[in-house]
Amino acid sequence: MTKSNMNRRTFINTTAKASLGLAVVPHFNILKSKPEMYDHIIGHGDFKYKVHKSWGDLDRAITPVKNCHEMVMDSQGRLIMVGDDTHNNVLIYDKSGKLLDAWGVRYKGGHGLSLWNDGSDDFLFIADTKGGEIIKTTTDGKELMIIGHPSLYGAYDKKDKFKPTESAIGPNGDIYIADGYGSQYILQFTKDGEFIRKIGEGNGTGQNQFQTAHGVCIDYRGKGEPTLLITSRASNCFKRFTLDGVYIEQIDLPGAFVCRPVIHNDSLYSGVCWSSEIDYDASRRMETHPTKTSPGSGFVTILDDKGKVVSNPGGTKPKYKKGKLQRMVQEQPIFRHCHDVCVDNDENLYVCQWNANKAYPIKLERV
Repeated sequence: MTKSNMNRRTFINTTAKASLGLAVVPHFNILKSKPEMYDHIIGHGDFKYKVHKSWGDLDRAITPVKNCHEMVMDSQGRLIMVGDDTHNNVLIYDKSGKLLDAWGVRYKGGHGLSLWNDGSDDFLFIADTKGGEIIKTTTDGKELMIIGHPSLYGAYDKKDKFKPTESAIGPNGDIYIADGYGSQYILQFTKDGEFIRKIGEGNGTGQNQFQTAHGVCIDYRGKGEPTLLITSRASNCFKRFTLDGVYIEQIDLPGAFVCRPVIHNDSLYSGVCWSSEIDYDASRRMETHPTKTSPGSGFVTILDDKGKVVSNPGGTKPKYKKGKLQRMVQEQPIFRHCHDVCVDNDENLYVCQWNANKAYPIKLERV
């Protein structure tokens, strides 16, 4: 009998014992026993995946990481990741997990990564939370433009905190910057870096306010005009605005401290950095280090084009009662603080994690 057949038999036998109510090895021990790919499937409904835990692993002595913050796929099908290790802030993989390139030695707070194509070339926008900058670069690392503290453009006072976490590029090239660790605004600039407006009313729980405006993206789905989707992580929700900053709606995700929204085809994906297993009163405090959450938790959440959660890989199955989504939490200890999700053209997912023992990205193979 081959080793793979033995592993599969072990899994089937373990599952059979569980169905009979017999003692079995805890789920997390099963995960540890198969570092490359786990025999079980995670996710729900039409969005189920096999886990390739070691997909992005590299030689730590040569290409180390601290936090793998975000990842995008370029027009060549390459997977580009940003992190905060200044040995190599940017890692570029092919879909097999092979490292193609690495660069970036100054982005101490390398956090957000967005890709924009001007019709012929790909460009990256890096959000450096510690440097307080948004940097536009080529995909091989040449810096083309820097947007610094908003006081330089008349948007903030000099004393106002600015720690950008994300950016998104509008259909006309306008740049939307999420000040998610700073003063909680979305800042809109032209493609040439000229300030247009602030979106929102800063920190708070009001309709036009954000608690940790961690992510922003342009949503082109539907027949109408594109809209902004903005994260309010401590409020466990996304908020939708027009491109010129008018509030439209809120999408509640109870229990899920979501990071940036990622649109692929008709679906919305997001990493859940941690989950709350008890009621969390977001109106009482600003999220910095939440105390009412499960430490080390995290999963991926997937929504359809109507804003309904359809799958939570690594998390509990989404449940609705009288049309209201019930609290979602981590169910399987596969992930630790999911920070971003990248979707490739085969519908596979690549998950970046924060504060996860310097883990490289994990691949989820669509089944």
